Amino acid sequence: MNELFSLKNKVIVVTGGTGVLGKYFVNGIAAAGGSVVIIGRDINKAKAIADEINKSGGKALPISADVLSEEKMINAREKILSSFGKINGLVNAAGGNVPEGVLPNDADIFSLNIEGMKNAMELNVWGTIIPTQIFGSVMEKNDGGSIVNISSVSSKRALTKVLGYSMGKAAIDTYNQWFAVELANRFGDNIRMNAITPGFFLTEQNRNLLTHPDGSLTERGNLIIKNTPFHRFGNPDELIGALIYLLSDASKFVTGTELGVDGGFNAFSGV
Repeated sequence: MNELFSLKNKVIVVTGGTGVLGKYFVNGIAAAGGSVVIIGRDINKAKAIADEINKSGGKALPISADVLSEEKMINAREKILSSFGKINGLVNAAGGNVPEGVLPNDADIFSLNIEGMKNAMELNVWGTIIPTQIFGSVMEKNDGGSIVNISSVSSKRALTKVLGYSMGKAAIDTYNQWFAVELANRFGDNIRMNAITPGFFLTEQNRNLLTHPDGSLTERGNLIIKNTPFHRFGNPDELIGALIYLLSDASKFVTGTELGVDGGFNAFSGV
């Protein structure tokens, strides 16, 4: 059974690997036996994470690159192939919200920051599609692999303030299904695509929306806890099991799906 969920001899690329959730993804992959490539804009953070993994007997390669740059993604691909010779998996963890894409409660709804909304959508949509184009082409030519996208409960329900982010994640849901089907039509079960739909986890991007400086919950934070049947935020390490499942051969017949890890938030009507 352990072999079914093992990532031994697999090379997994994680974009956004220096983020709060990305770091847990990276460490989880290494713990499952995979060689992991950490892609982030801050090379010092990427190196620090890679050093810890390598010192512990794992294999990690840090790379500084912007997921919105095709040229930099191609350069990253060549570095990976030079080091490992193949790519077996991709986790599109780069994304998130941007401050200019948030609509305050007292803002004029007919004066949206259009550029801010576009920036939020671009980061989440093209920040997923571009790496998939670059790294997926290698999977197709070699041993195949698994691609995991990151969705959000905000693509399923209307959450106030985060319109740009929500639209970006809704686009990811469509892309996840569409591209999974196209991959299957062309390559059978050789390349799979699925998504994880996290609920609410405290990150640097949402911390100020959900908590006060003293750590107490904001009104928004309290509403989220109230509408989460587990009545708490998720711990980042609680995403690792879902990720390893989707990257490993345990999910060999799974594609085009979204795996919710949200403490019941999306299932709850509020009543």
